Amino acid sequence: MRIDIITLFPEMCESVLSESIIGRARKKGAVEILCHQLRDYAFDKHKRVDDTTYGGGMGMLMLAEPIALCYESICEQTGDEPHLIYLSPKGKPLTQQKLKELSAYDNICLLCGHYEGVDQRVLDRYVDEEISIGDYVLTGGELPALVLTDSLARLQPGVLSDDECFELESHYDGLLEYPQYTKPQIWRGEEIPPVLFSGHHENINKWRREQSIIETAKKRPDMIEHAKLSEKERRLAEQIIKEATDDKPQ
Repeated sequence: MRIDIITLFPEMCESVLSESIIGRARKKGAVEILCHQLRDYAFDKHKRVDDTTYGGGMGMLMLAEPIALCYESICEQTGDEPHLIYLSPKGKPLTQQKLKELSAYDNICLLCGHYEGVDQRVLDRYVDEEISIGDYVLTGGELPALVLTDSLARLQPGVLSDDECFELESHYDGLLEYPQYTKPQIWRGEEIPPVLFSGHHENINKWRREQSIIETAKKRPDMIEHAKLSEKERRLAEQIIKEATDDKPQ
């Protein structure tokens, strides 16, 4: 997969995406990530990429032409029209299911907004979808783009050392991940659950599944409705949610 990021702060993006798992994945060619300085496509000597809004109002708006030129340049480089995503608080929420859908694309381009946003004509002509990472406002689209890039790159073959390990992580199967422990076995008087050092893998897997359901029911009950659960598991989740609701002060 190739991911192109259109941004005013390519150095910021590069510094994050050059480290850890994603950095190593880029070095071995498992995923290609390119950050493009939007000001390189500005058409005046001051490299301006914003201007005042028609109709008045506070703040500045990102110009259409530099964005269009940058995206068209990326299209020429790839020989394709990458799926263009605008990171926006107006967008649909980013979920693990959405990431699975996006992972099927060979080329994805991320547009990072700034100021009061982007000229609507760019969105209408080029943008395929808008995505949000939460119902709050950030200074720019770089942090959401980094979140999307990191979580999307992890799904590409060869990025993670164990191709199956991400399948057990939180959200992958609609549940939060089970609690995990490391050495020592007893820490400040607290011992890890005995089943984890029993050596009985079937019981360990059963415990982990049950704990995932409990964690999700307690912390994200909204996820239970869409989780893949047996009838017995769903009864367990519903009981935990009911107990948590009953314990809340009236």
